[in-house]
Amino acid sequence: MTMDLKTVILTGASRGIGHATVMRFNAEGWRVISCSREDIPGECRRDPTVIRHIVTDLTNKKSLSNFVAEAQEILAGAPLDALVNNAAISPKTATKGRLGVLDGDVARWRQVFELNLFVPLSLARAFADSLVKGKGSIVNITSIAGHEIHPFAGSAYSVSKAALSALTREMAAEFANMGVRVNAIAPGEIETAMIDEKYRSLIPRIPMHRMGQPEEVASTVYRLCTDDFAYVTGTELFVTGGQHLV
Repeated sequence: MTMDLKTVILTGASRGIGHATVMRFNAEGWRVISCSREDIPGECRRDPTVIRHIVTDLTNKKSLSNFVAEAQEILAGAPLDALVNNAAISPKTATKGRLGVLDGDVARWRQVFELNLFVPLSLARAFADSLVKGKGSIVNITSIAGHEIHPFAGSAYSVSKAALSALTREMAAEFANMGVRVNAIAPGEIETAMIDEKYRSLIPRIPMHRMGQPEEVASTVYRLCTDDFAYVTGTELFVTGGQHLV
């Protein structure tokens, strides 16, 4: 890994917002180290010399440790310019319904928090030295569901995202002394393969009267990692078409 290109590490990269974000950073000339449970889709054109994808189960401690080690090996001592914590899970009932406080298995809550909260914490710690070298940026992907009761997102997911918002502020305060910025992006209803038809019932609640596109979130993530936002840390940006205002 040469020193002349900026480098981003991104989790949850195989589809949706994650995949769009990989493509945006790559289009801007960054090197990308990504991971997800699945490989990058075959139809995705990529140069393996600048996009290094590692199949990883971040909820498995050994797999997480292996990912960190392999990513560090790819970095080879070079600075890390950005870490994007995008991987998350939102469990549903057997009929794809919303899991609430009373009907959600507590063990499943722990699994949700492991990926949605503790993995971002672990990765921030693991790559802290590399981020300091690059005077880099951490972006945590939260959710509008962390700020209001969502009709479809389950309680465990919503609470974990609210916790990630709080963690972002705490991380920002600590990392600022080391020259690393930490911010969050809270998407609203984004049109991905995971969104089914029932989500369209929410469009009347969105002031811009449409769902967002993964590329619109990816653009916000990218810009937040550039010098355009050099004096911004501890902030959560809402990419919701105004839905969070309603």
